[in-house]
Amino acid sequence: MAIIIKPIITEKMTAQGEKLSRYGFIVSKTANKLQIKKAVKELYGVDVEEVNTMNYAGKYKSRFTKSGLLAGRTNSFKKAIVTLAKGETIDFYSNI
Repeated sequence: MAIIIKPIITEKMTAQGEKLSRYGFIVSKTANKLQIKKAVKELYGVDVEEVNTMNYAGKYKSRFTKSGLLAGRTNSFKKAIVTLAKGETIDFYSNI
């Protein structure tokens, strides 16, 4: 089972990464903080100080089209904010 699905690369998370050594990840809904900490350490080789998690519920969305009203739901997901030890960094752009 893959714990880390993908990193969150936004302007806000990039600023937090530079100033506070905090990085965001979309993780598996069933993963706990200890599993996330271990997965980040194995994948990026950094020391993790703290892990904060947030569960996001899917939202109902609808739009009007030529064929009528289309209604659906966005996916729910779990987000983890990982704080690294002082002096540690993660470079997401090294493999590009």
